[in-house]
Amino acid sequence: MKSKFLPTIILVLVFSACTVAEPATTFATPLSEDVQSQPYLHATQTAAVEETQAAEDDSAQATPTSETSLPPEDWMEWPVVPEVTDTAREIYRKGLAMGNNTHAFSKVGDCQNVRQSFLGFFDHPGKYEGMSGIGDMQDTINNFKGYFDRDGQATQYGFNAAAVLSPLWADPDVCLPDENPLECELRITRPTFVLISLEFWFAGRTPEVYERYMRQIIEYTMAQGAVPILATKADNVEKDYSLNLTTAKLAAEYDLPLWNWWAAAQPLGDHGIDPYRDGFHISVAAWNVRSKTFLQTLDHLWKGLKDMQ
Repeated sequence: MKSKFLPTIILVLVFSACTVAEPATTFATPLSEDVQSQPYLHATQTAAVEETQAAEDDSAQATPTSETSLPPEDWMEWPVVPEVTDTAREIYRKGLAMGNNTHAFSKVGDCQNVRQSFLGFFDHPGKYEGMSGIGDMQDTINNFKGYFDRDGQATQYGFNAAAVLSPLWADPDVCLPDENPLECELRITRPTFVLISLEFWFAGRTPEVYERYMRQIIEYTMAQGAVPILATKADNVEKDYSLNLTTAKLAAEYDLPLWNWWAAAQPLGDHGIDPYRDGFHISVAAWNVRSKTFLQTLDHLWKGLKDMQ
């Protein structure tokens, strides 16, 4: 299958924030309990428990608001949990007609989105029930069972917006010839929702280049009948928040939901950033808050759309 995307760079350079790893073991269908990863390093049971619990109490207030009329330039004031947009409804309806899996979501992401530190424990009953406010979202956890503790083909250490569009990064044991990781993941999973969270800033690339790659990712995802969920990032390694602004502009232009993780991270110590590392990675105490606020987002969007079935 010949790639439908504009040519991407021949070699994707990856710097220190996300280290390169071997392609992760991937699954087109949910995993059984005995072969899933160990859940989430028990972040709420570590020394970080007090900060994590306090952050959960704050994030419990991250409920959806009425659809914001704030411009992208005011993205810091956007709610953590977005409303369902008209375009999201159209895409979801298209996905149903295409036969997409209403029990599946995919991730397009970097090292901040791997299952060991993001979402994985929601596939392990007994590991998350102590988090405040989770009970109201149990229906959503049940509906997407098997897809939380899964990375798929489009999430990997070292990925950025260019890498997911490059066939060089596709797993040849799973993907078709000339298929890039994004195409591969959406083909084998047929999700109804796709989180796009490519936070890693790679040196020498401008926000304009990031935007160009993001447009390709967004438009391909929409064409496959999957609702893109865009996301802000907690860090500001580029020094001017230009990537978050770019993401907000794209969300407004395409009328797509945006999960404002940056806003959710602000009440946390060091605003969710690990002070002992590189200014990019979030702290262990922030892991559960990040997972919970995305679950809130998925819960709100799914419940707003599922009756269309």
